[in-house]
Amino acid sequence: MSKRDFYEVLGVEKSAEAGDIKKAYRRLAMKYHPDRNPDNAEAEEKFKEAKEAYEILSDEGKRSAYDQFGHAGVSGNGPGAGGFNAEGFGDVFGDVFGDIFGGGRGGGRGGRARSNAGADLRYTLGLNLEEAVKGTEVKIRVPSLQACEPCDGSGANKGSAVETCSTCGGVGQVHMKQGFFSVQQACPHCAGKGKIIKDPCRTCRGKGRVEKEKTLSVTIPAGVDSGDRIRLAGEGEAGMDGGPSGDLYVQVEVKEHKIFKRDGKHLYCEIPISFVDAALGGDIEVPTLDGKVELKVPAETQTDKMFRLRGKGVKQVRGGSVGDLMCQVVVETPVKLNKKQKDLLKEFQKSLENQGSKNSPKKESWFEGVKSFF
Repeated sequence: MSKRDFYEVLGVEKSAEAGDIKKAYRRLAMKYHPDRNPDNAEAEEKFKEAKEAYEILSDEGKRSAYDQFGHAGVSGNGPGAGGFNAEGFGDVFGDVFGDIFGGGRGGGRGGRARSNAGADLRYTLGLNLEEAVKGTEVKIRVPSLQACEPCDGSGANKGSAVETCSTCGGVGQVHMKQGFFSVQQACPHCAGKGKIIKDPCRTCRGKGRVEKEKTLSVTIPAGVDSGDRIRLAGEGEAGMDGGPSGDLYVQVEVKEHKIFKRDGKHLYCEIPISFVDAALGGDIEVPTLDGKVELKVPAETQTDKMFRLRGKGVKQVRGGSVGDLMCQVVVETPVKLNKKQKDLLKEFQKSLENQGSKNSPKKESWFEGVKSFF
């Protein structure tokens, strides 16, 4: 094993606090762990080096001996006589890797408490556009695993008690020696629970949880959009063996609207107008989420022209200015014309042709482009 200075190995000062030493080791362990660097001898050596440094510096007695006598103080030969103890590696993994790898390698009560936490749940809530923009309060029914009432979530039948596992002493983990290392694994007697139920509850059959459906009231803030989530802490599944309940995440999905389309804080809609209104101009009624408003359409308006109604959009849930309503006009071609109407349009067409191209500038420029193309 390398004899570099342990503080240098972890990249910390000699005055570093215990928390800083742990953070430094976590960073190096994440970087050089063998699972992340398969067949990399150099990374494996650095991992072992960091592990040795952490094992010494995380122990107050060993650190004091190291600070006073250096490597000799922890080598087993010097005045410190602490030594590099392989038995302590299980605690090192449980203390550090439980946070990094989600408790898979961890041990002790902290890791077990995490594994006993109830699962988080997700509920997809469909809202119409008006509800999403203005906010609302809805009631939802959520099926989930809840604490069993007859046994109060203990899993033991009423009148009996949950016993501490005699094999692991209630820890849920046992040490198994594998060569140089001492490895922790789930207790085979209690399956890692740390407790034994000899007389299980007849309602939940010793599980401590039963499936129930509960009704919750959810306040939807104004401005939410599809993909937004509302977290209801502690409303997920109940934990096991005294573990905390999970959370419920309400996922918002805004239904398609018949008139409006939403893009962030802005609303968009298409407004059909007649040929006459487009040519002569006029005032038309436009729907908004707050009621109808008048939109002045100027004469000679072309199809796809976009008009902006400021402040008629959405105020987003995260704050900021209110968006706008973008109105795109579409000139509608009249249908089902009678003979008189057709004759009037033909007469109107002839009058336009007599005036040349000044009435249809876009059409004239398009034809000029076609001529140049050929």
